[in-house]
Amino acid sequence: MQPGDAERDGSLDEAAAVFTALRPRLFGIAYRMLGSAAEAEDVVQDVWLKWQSTDRDAVENPTAFLTTATTRLAINVTQSARVRREGYVGPWLPEPVDTRSDPALGAERGEAVEIAVLLLLERLTPTERAAYVLREAFDYPYREIAGVLDLSEANSRQLVSRARKHIAAGRREQVGTAEHRRLLEAFVAAARAGDMAGLEKLLATDVVNYGDGGGAVRNAAKVPVFGSAKVARFITAFAPRFWLDTDVVWVEANGQTAALVIHAGTPMALLSITASERGIDQLMWVLNPAKLTGFSSVAAGPAEPSA
Repeated sequence: MQPGDAERDGSLDEAAAVFTALRPRLFGIAYRMLGSAAEAEDVVQDVWLKWQSTDRDAVENPTAFLTTATTRLAINVTQSARVRREGYVGPWLPEPVDTRSDPALGAERGEAVEIAVLLLLERLTPTERAAYVLREAFDYPYREIAGVLDLSEANSRQLVSRARKHIAAGRREQVGTAEHRRLLEAFVAAARAGDMAGLEKLLATDVVNYGDGGGAVRNAAKVPVFGSAKVARFITAFAPRFWLDTDVVWVEANGQTAALVIHAGTPMALLSITASERGIDQLMWVLNPAKLTGFSSVAAGPAEPSA
């Protein structure tokens, strides 16, 4: 070992300890902004490489430095991801994540992790999305948000305010956890039975059905299906083939109960819903195999079976 090697190794160990402690938060920021666990992991890895090569002695606040680096890199990736998603085959849905071990995904609050909220965040500008995530999920003061985004504090307040209005406008007041699960279980039972009348009773009249197959699943609808009657017919039409030789287990995806459909030990689909007093407002089927890898261990092992 050469002189100085031990000091450098110690410094890197310290850098790794700091980064590891903050990693859940960094991933949580990137994931909420991008709606993709894979892209969020790439962002976090790039930030780690940047942290290794940084003159860390000159960094007064490692948390602020790493948060800023993650947010700004995620903004850049968001801009390029938007271009890629314009060519996405069929509806795009966020990649679901298993939140059993970390319901808030590193956040101080669990907001802005539900799939429906992440889908709404896609409509915001990258800076609005970043401001909303930092404020609503991580409770960052406006002054710190302004520093991260290189804006004035007044501008950061405006960004959060606009984002809140966009999210509120696209979202009805949701039912409680128990009712949410009851509606999901009832929907799955009716769908498996091909019960069109039962399905219509559960659906809001203006329900929207999204199916994200990414071009890899033949039966995935290329466009959203609107309206309770049309959605019920669509679900019923595919029931004999879709549910054949499948099992359903209840999982926690993005902080909410979801139905994982399994075929031959492999995740085939993950269904999440939003529901209000009017019934089920949105059905979000993630069918793209590349987006279900996070639930492979659940599919392969024992899990809570469906009723």
